[in-house]
Amino acid sequence: MATERGFIGRTFGDRDDVALTLLDNMIWPILAVVLLGVLVLVPQTFRSVELIFWGAVPIGLLVLAESLCLLSGHFDLSVGSIAGFSAMFTGMILGTCPSCWSLTTNPWLGFAIILLVGSLIGLTNGVMIAKVGLNPFLQTLAFLIIFEGAKTAMQTQPVTGLPGLYTQVGGTPRLAIGVMLAAFAIAGVVLQYTSIGQGIYALGSSESSAREVGINTEQLIIVVYTVSGMLSAIAGLMLTGFTGVVPPLIGEGLVFQAFAGAVIGGISLFGGRGKITGALGGVILIQIVQSALNNSGAIGATQIQAINGLVLLLAIVLYSTQTKLRARILASGAT
Repeated sequence: MATERGFIGRTFGDRDDVALTLLDNMIWPILAVVLLGVLVLVPQTFRSVELIFWGAVPIGLLVLAESLCLLSGHFDLSVGSIAGFSAMFTGMILGTCPSCWSLTTNPWLGFAIILLVGSLIGLTNGVMIAKVGLNPFLQTLAFLIIFEGAKTAMQTQPVTGLPGLYTQVGGTPRLAIGVMLAAFAIAGVVLQYTSIGQGIYALGSSESSAREVGINTEQLIIVVYTVSGMLSAIAGLMLTGFTGVVPPLIGEGLVFQAFAGAVIGGISLFGGRGKITGALGGVILIQIVQSALNNSGAIGATQIQAINGLVLLLAIVLYSTQTKLRARILASGAT
């Protein structure tokens, strides 16, 4: 009898493990269903798979930036505005349009400037949250508004005349896709195999517990936001290369897609749980839906915006359902 109970206990324990694994990787069956639906309903979407992945690069980098913040138990509403402001600020320095500052045409200096601007904004976010004690929502919301306004104040027309090498990084599909995949790969390795990565998960699970085991939580928060700002700046660089100019609305509205991609990919809104590979799956899903809408021919730009909002709502509902199912499974396993 004891052997039988042990066998049953192991069996149900295994079932719980399988159920939790399926929940943690829910993005992949969802992605498979969406792929099948798009193939049937809007097959022209897949005329160029490379184009789909190329279009996913900027939002992919923003999803990665948001995912790192979420894993640490924080979030960043300013990722899109950082991308837009960094791109516009650097474009004004490099561009040769009549209203540009035109301080240099050196593309390498441009790369350094855009990364520095994004990193400094992210660093400021981190310092204000970790050292000053501001609420992440209020701090990053303030920066979203500030840098959207600053970007518009700098220029209301597209910035043109940018150096060829500067736009080539984001303008070359395979190179841009390679940059995004490399960023995800590096983040995955850091999170999985380094003390910094384990510290981020610990911080997201419980900041007080992380502090008790010797983790410098303030420093880690600053690092996370600095990296988030840098990734956002790279997204701005990719957006610039994608269009060949810096449009005045660059980066606007992308924070919602970044949140949706991260959450659909299984990144916890409360920190400490989620995989970067899942976030990448969320990026692919968001981009396929976006490409299908653009290729359908029956849906206008304003309708696409509304559907993007529905996708974000679906992501939140999906996350809520996943959280409840996880709690039930863990509760049943404890009894």
